[in-house]
Amino acid sequence: MKPRAAGQQTTVGVIDAEVLAFTAGHDVELDRALIAADCLGTAAHATMLSRMPKAGRVLTPAEAKKIIAELVALLLRAQAGAFEITLADQDVHLAVERHLTAKLGELGKKVHTGRSRNDQVAVDLRLFAKEELLGVLEEVAALAAVLNDFARRHAAVPMVGRTHQQPAMPSSVGLWAGAHAEALLDDAALVLAAYQLNDQCPLGAAAGYGVPLPIDRRLVSDLLGFARPIGNVLHAINSRGKLESVILGALTQVMLTLSRLAQDLVLFTMPEFGYFTLPAAFSTGSSIMPQKKNPDVLELVRSRAARVTACQTAVLDIVRSAPSGYNRDLQDAKEPFLEGLAMTRATLRILAPLMAGLEVNHDALLKGFTPNVFATDRALELVAGGMPFRDAYHHVKAHLDDLQQMSPAAALAKKTHLGAPAGLDFAATAARIAAIASLVTDERAEFHAALSKLLGVRWPLA
Repeated sequence: MKPRAAGQQTTVGVIDAEVLAFTAGHDVELDRALIAADCLGTAAHATMLSRMPKAGRVLTPAEAKKIIAELVALLLRAQAGAFEITLADQDVHLAVERHLTAKLGELGKKVHTGRSRNDQVAVDLRLFAKEELLGVLEEVAALAAVLNDFARRHAAVPMVGRTHQQPAMPSSVGLWAGAHAEALLDDAALVLAAYQLNDQCPLGAAAGYGVPLPIDRRLVSDLLGFARPIGNVLHAINSRGKLESVILGALTQVMLTLSRLAQDLVLFTMPEFGYFTLPAAFSTGSSIMPQKKNPDVLELVRSRAARVTACQTAVLDIVRSAPSGYNRDLQDAKEPFLEGLAMTRATLRILAPLMAGLEVNHDALLKGFTPNVFATDRALELVAGGMPFRDAYHHVKAHLDDLQQMSPAAALAKKTHLGAPAGLDFAATAARIAAIASLVTDERAEFHAALSKLLGVRWPLA
């Protein structure tokens, strides 16, 4: 057995080198994504400490301004890739504190008064998620708009509708694309619900039991642009992990929709179907077969959907047996949370231009119509003439050869009720998309205005 390495000096004391590496995990790399959020949370906390009652005030307003100015400088360094989180820091929180102490001396040592890394990481993740979820909603709306426009432009193009992957009834390209657009809008409602649940500030909960100082948690919440503070300080800490699973659950629904869209496209772009042709830029080649144009992007969409689902499952399993109060298990919920957000956003962004460039092959779509596809429509025509449905059903089943002359275009034109191929309300879908886009614009403007006021400079930083 080899000798153990010497202990490592950290902000919170000497830690065995192997223990430090094990407990820090991937936080040194992962926390780079949280540098901005941590600086924002620290700026709000320092401002609040400077506004406490004079008798117990930790910082003066002038000292808080110095801290915030240094935080802005740190943010600019981080944007330039010049701020490092070291293993001795363990995480972004102690890295920022180390930097402030190196630059401001005693002031840097005061910033952690009245808070814990427990509520710090909680607020960091919520600030990060707030911006990311607005991005998700924006990208959902953008893809839904592309799908809705595609559906409108090809509303009257016949396409065989399928059940059990077998030809079933006359349908249209407009109905197919519009269905995926509307699915995304329903998913957006779940993302918005997760966004609203996330929009609560945990800072000031400290280790989950409050502090014996006259801190102002509502002020901190307002300074950071949250809708409200979390009321119960223990719940503020207990919500770690569970909130991430809720957000990942909403993202999983988005990815399920995208995966089904991708699966449809993989099938319908096969030579045997040829309904659509993928844009050349989204088809990759083979290392051995010169002729190949593979739907790799779509296949990876399916895989990424599985991985986002796995991220949610991982977080659920981590949280499921955790008792009240902070437990270090929650550290391992961070990686799947960040990964799930990143994969969902990347998938939304890649599919919008793919759908915008998708070619529709009218002849191949028409060739998919065999006489049997019109069987149900013919039975319902007989019903309209007075025949009971079950009699019409059996009559058509016995006389399928009579369907040879039926027209796909004529069949579609008769389906005029709401949501049918000739009754699609593209304006209503566009209005729902516009409402999401408007909400994102308003929420982002309010959020960024609060952060700009907090830092005294325009946010996001140039």
